[in-house]
Amino acid sequence: MRYLFVHQNFPGQFLHFVRYLHEQGGHEIVFISEANEGNIPGVRRVIYRVPRLPSTATHPHVREFEYGILRAEAVATAAKTLKNLGYEPDIIIGHHGWGELLNLVDVFPTCPILGYYEFFYHTNQNDVGFDPEFPLRPDFTPVIRTKNAINLQALCLERGYGQTPTEFQKSTYPDWAQRKISLLREGVNLDLCKPDAKAHKRNLVINGVKITPKDALITYVARNLEPYRGFHSMMRALPKILDERKDAQVILVGGDKVSYGSPPAKHGSWSNFMLEELKGKLDLDRVHLVGKVAYDDFRALLKRSDVHVYLSYPFVASWSLREAMATGCTIVGSDTASVEEFIHDRSTGRIVPFLQPDKIADTILELLEDRKQARHLGQKARRYAEKELDLQEYLRRYDDLVQNVIEKNSFK
Repeated sequence: MRYLFVHQNFPGQFLHFVRYLHEQGGHEIVFISEANEGNIPGVRRVIYRVPRLPSTATHPHVREFEYGILRAEAVATAAKTLKNLGYEPDIIIGHHGWGELLNLVDVFPTCPILGYYEFFYHTNQNDVGFDPEFPLRPDFTPVIRTKNAINLQALCLERGYGQTPTEFQKSTYPDWAQRKISLLREGVNLDLCKPDAKAHKRNLVINGVKITPKDALITYVARNLEPYRGFHSMMRALPKILDERKDAQVILVGGDKVSYGSPPAKHGSWSNFMLEELKGKLDLDRVHLVGKVAYDDFRALLKRSDVHVYLSYPFVASWSLREAMATGCTIVGSDTASVEEFIHDRSTGRIVPFLQPDKIADTILELLEDRKQARHLGQKARRYAEKELDLQEYLRRYDDLVQNVIEKNSFK
């Protein structure tokens, strides 16, 4: 079969499936993306370039949409070159978030498009207005509505089909749209991410921070340290934890940029903002903001963790949550729908109120004290991952979905 993948940041969400197809053999795989250093054996890359940024004359609320249209034109131009060279895909797979797929129906009018639908925004639910510390400005609601412009265009594509990885993400879409979107739960490599019974018996060094077998290790991971991922609630829980557990060490992994939401008004980054707020309340010899870490270090950190904390607004759940479950971490998760889809209280982890640092602290302290409960929760998390998040099963279901889409499309 001939596959055409599209994602501005190669390979995006498609890494595992692309590798799977290459290992199967017998497929032609082409990937259209912007330039980066990525490379996967058996994949022919085609680079597109956006000719310009959105115009400053464009209304601010629709500049994101204009950027999507510019991307759609650039990708279509690259696709026309492929077509002129004789490449006609059997299926197009890509992410709808940046508009790249919108014009491909004009280049390949009979080819089905399986688009990744990540999130549909609302002005009055989910992440918007969730955190009273950051109230929604009334003049910002039109911006939120227009963020769905590309989503809505994509949902109306002829020969368009959809996939999304969680029930929560699917539920954010209108009822009429959900009928077009298949649930395809993303998987984890259960061999790479697995418990290590000996991890607690040896020293661990992460970006220069040494953790010994005598330390009680609390871990927290996010792409960037920011309120959307509960960084402020996590930090505010630490004084109580550090005061009651003198053996506690805390490692917080993540960058200082902003993936979601806005930067703080002062101090440049949310890590600096929270350190300033908590000045004099934290033992900084035991709180380690280590920045971003290599993937092998990330896995080693999860294997050594005594309690792993994952907090999120009602928004897209991170891959790190799935990986922590597969590793058998004892997880403290927030009482938000995207997290509760994975963490079932007192079964696969513990659920705590996102906005109540004292209760977050109390639950972490309870699990540090009650190691029997902690081990039980970690074992149940691993069993959940084995049942629901197996990478190989995910790839088989992905393959089945592709064949189903092609079959459906053949009757149109």
